[in-house]
Amino acid sequence: MLRRTWLTAGAGLAARAWGAAWNQPRLDAAAEQIQRTVETGDVKAAALQVTRGGQRWVRTFGLAKTPESVFLLASITKPMTAAGVMLLVDRGTISLADPVRNYIPEFSGGDRDLVTIRHLLTHSSGLPDQLPENVDLRKRHASLNEFVAGVCRTPLLFRPGSKVSYQSMGILLAAEIAERVTRRPFRDFLRDELFRPLGMKQTSLGLGGRRIPDTMPAQVQSAPALYGTAENDWNWNSQYWRDLGAPWGGAHSTVGDVTTLLRAFLKPDGRVLRVATARAMVTNQTPDLNEAWGYGWMRKPGGFGKACSAKTFGHWGATGTVAWADPATDATCVLLTTKPADRSRDGLLGPVSDLVAEAVAG
Repeated sequence: MLRRTWLTAGAGLAARAWGAAWNQPRLDAAAEQIQRTVETGDVKAAALQVTRGGQRWVRTFGLAKTPESVFLLASITKPMTAAGVMLLVDRGTISLADPVRNYIPEFSGGDRDLVTIRHLLTHSSGLPDQLPENVDLRKRHASLNEFVAGVCRTPLLFRPGSKVSYQSMGILLAAEIAERVTRRPFRDFLRDELFRPLGMKQTSLGLGGRRIPDTMPAQVQSAPALYGTAENDWNWNSQYWRDLGAPWGGAHSTVGDVTTLLRAFLKPDGRVLRVATARAMVTNQTPDLNEAWGYGWMRKPGGFGKACSAKTFGHWGATGTVAWADPATDATCVLLTTKPADRSRDGLLGPVSDLVAEAVAG
């Protein structure tokens, strides 16, 4: 299996300064752990990028030949969607306190009237993660409009704002609001207003004009039934799913572009989002509830690496991905793989994150 390393540092940095930035044996151990899973055939492709300040360390594995290899991100899409919605908040087009029914009138009645945009972005809306009819919708290649219609009918699980419960369908409604107020397809809005201004040239919601063979194949044969099997036409590798543009899980990207996104929140400069807005997105917005969330970003202490600080923010993806940034060390970690997270989180994604967190802690 191909193993490559890309190393870069800021101008004028000596080799000894590079080595002082992190614990190199820990990074090597992380790479070796991924390499073993590739050599056994357990993981088909992976890419790992770690940064600290202006320094970068990248390794690719298996079918991923270069750092430009494109992966299906799954739920790392959610903070991208949240960032797009927050752009509209910055511009005064919408407010976090606005009821969802102001923009989606069919989402009304009972406790639905209490759901705000803030609830959608902090997983505290009371909506379910997936609809009861989720599999049936995917089997018949339903449009996102049909998913939205389903969300408007489904019962809330609890009173909005009373607790946190992970909800992909809340993120869907947030994207729907953005699409209605901008009158532009949400994938185009993210491309033009977020990805391109940040320099994320390899990132798209949906395929972005790519062919599926030009991306890394999700290992659907080991995926849970929720995401289909290798034999059907709605699994993670199907034309339907890859180009649906699901705002809760349909983005494609590279380790470099995801790192760019993380660093835009780690060191906000106001180019896209206001500095205060970017900082608010990675600040715990649910301090009195059962889980810590920013706007689209997970803030659970210890949720990414045992050596990460309490300020760490990030997200996991069901296709076998994880991305996090730690302000205490000015470090980022992006690991993209093709093995579903429910089969790899404990044995690969989590342990590699632990090793990287230890490495960047010095």
